[in-house]
Parts: sequence; structure tokens; C-alpha cells
Amino acid sequence: MLLLPLSVLLLLTQPWRSLGAEMKIYSQKTLANGCNLVACSPPEGGLPGRDGQDGREDPRREKGDPDSPEPAGQAGRPRPAGPIGPKGDNGSAGEPRPKGDTGPPGPPGMPGPAGRKGSSGRQGSMGPPGTPGPKGETGPKGEAGAPGMQGSPGPAGLKGERGAPGETGAPGRAGAAGPAGAIGPQGPSGARGSRGLKEDRSTLGERGAKGESGLAGKEDLGAPLGFLERQLRRLQKGFSQYKKVVLFPDGLAVGEKIFKTAGAVKSYSDARQVCREAKGQLASPRSAAENEAVAQLVRAKNHDAFLGMNDISTEGRFTYSTGESLVYSNWANGEPNNNNAGQPENCVQIYSEGKWNDIPCSTELLVICEF
Repeated sequence: MLLLPLSVLLLLTQPWRSLGAEMKIYSQKTLANGCNLVACSPPEGGLPGRDGQDGREDPRREKGDPDSPEPAGQAGRPRPAGPIGPKGDNGSAGEPRPKGDTGPPGPPGMPGPAGRKGSSGRQGSMGPPGTPGPKGETGPKGEAGAPGMQGSPGPAGLKGERGAPGETGAPGRAGAAGPAGAIGPQGPSGARGSRGLKEDRSTLGERGAKGESGLAGKEDLGAPLGFLERQLRRLQKGFSQYKKVVLFPDGLAVGEKIFKTAGAVKSYSDARQVCREAKGQLASPRSAAENEAVAQLVRAKNHDAFLGMNDISTEGRFTYSTGESLVYSNWANGEPNNNNAGQPENCVQIYSEGKWNDIPCSTELLVICEF
């Protein structure tokens, strides 16, 4: 407001030709100290003011020449910035943009620390048996062990009831003639005997009666022969009953051979000793019928058994315990193969179906003896 009166005063006092120059000089002086006349600092709480260069022109005055640039070094001191205004409201959320492409995988991280040991899992089922390894070399023959102590005899069986007398058998052949009997007494003279004394050469008497023969007739031998036959039948029946008792419950008979087991399970050497102490030997079937009897005992006990044969002396040559070669065999398909990892298969086992297999002698199998 003070600039307008000053400008009018200068126009009246100065010549027109120098009006423009004087106004320029005066403006520079006045503007240099403009802050002394006009409050330059913004009011408290207001916005900072402008430099006035972009203000509108006064329509009542002519526009003056532009000011020359301020010489270096005469710029006014900057004023401190006004206080920060209140924070404006948050703008509305922008529209979601499509998901960007997945970046390349990063490098693998460092391995983490070892975890705690977990609890033991359940035991798995047994796997199939492995392939048998090659047959090992035959070891040296061991020394004979000391004989074992003889076992105590078993209790006597109950006496069976007396059976009914059997039917009379056919008459047997006549036995040899016995010694001649003594000469009978002389018969009275008279009729001629069939076997009298010799005629006396001095007397012409008749022959005496025939004496009795010392040899008994057939009718006299009938009673003792019948008694002996009855005794023989009684003995045969008693032996048959005794045989049945011996075979019950775990025994079988084939011909004159008896196979019996007590249910013991032992190694080959121990099994042989058990049979020896019982005055028998390990079962050694020599026919299909004997082999089937042993297989029946195996099925009854549900356990494979040892046989008495082996090839301990000569590998591949199986013999009986007496050293004789086999007269009968019933090997399973592919046996004997001596195929066991780490142990030779020098002994024989019999399966429930009656087939044979070579097996290590240290295996424990059912003991079946033969008598």
C-alpha cells in the first residue's frame, strides 16, 4: 500500500524520459528492503507466502520492465519452513493387480540340525530265506564221545487177561522113535507067540507069547502134543499183545521191525546215543513200507525226523550206520545237494510226506528208533 503514493510522487518530480530508469532503481532499493515494510513471515499456523512474481498485474498501472537478475551474493536469507500441516485422509485402496510370475527357486539353504531320534517301529515280518551258500569243506572227523549212562528200565506193563483157548490145530508130524523098552515077562507055554524066546535046542517046546513093545502108540502121544500146541498158541497170542503194548501210542511195526519214538528232539549224535541206550538204532528204512511207517510217526508228531544214514566218511556216498550202501532211497527233487551256507550237510532228514533231504548234523530233529 505504501508503494503507490511513492510512485506518484516520483512521476511528478522527475522528467518523463528518466521515469523508467528511476522506477527501476527505486524498485530495486525498495524491494531490497521490502521485508522492512511488509511482514514477510507467514502468520502463525498459515502457509508460507509467495515471492510475488506470479501475482496478477494491476489493471491500473503499466507493467514495468522485468528486473535484472539479482547479482550473486545479494539473495535474501532463506526463511524457516512453516509448520507441517495436518495429515490428509488416506486415499482409496487401489485395485488388486494380477499375481506376478513365480520367481526362480533360491539356492538350497544350510542343512538344519539333526532331529531327535524317533521311537522304534514295530518289527517287520520275517523275510524269505536267503539263497543257500556254497557247501563248505568237510571238517575233520571228531573223536568218539564217552558212552552215556544206561537209563533206568521202564515200569512193567499190566498183565493182560487170559484169552480163551484157541482152536485145535492140525496134528503135527510124528516125532522120532524113542529107545526100545525092556523085554516083557515070559508068557505061559502053549500058543506060539509072535516074538517069543528062541527055541531051546534041547527042548522042543512051543514059542512063548509076544511081549509088549516098549514103544508107545500114537494114541498115547496125542495128549502131550495137544498140550504143547495150546501152549504155543498162548505164547503167540501173548507176544502179539505185548507187541501192541510196546507200539502204543507212538510205535509202528513193519514185518519183524518196530519203529518207535518218545517225542524227543535232538541233534544227530545225541539221537544216535538215545537209540543205542535203548538197544536199537536210528530209523533206517530199507523199503517203501518201512519208509511210510517212519513218515506216519513224523506226521503224528508234526516234526521232521533224523534217519540213520549219513555221508560223514565219504562225501556224496550215503551209507547205513553199519557202513553198508543204501538199498532203498526216497530223495526229494534235487537232493542231496549239500547246499548249506557254512555247514556241510552230512545227515538225512525225512519229511512228513516221506521224502528225504540232506541236512547239517547239528540240526535238532525228532528221534525215531528202530528195533
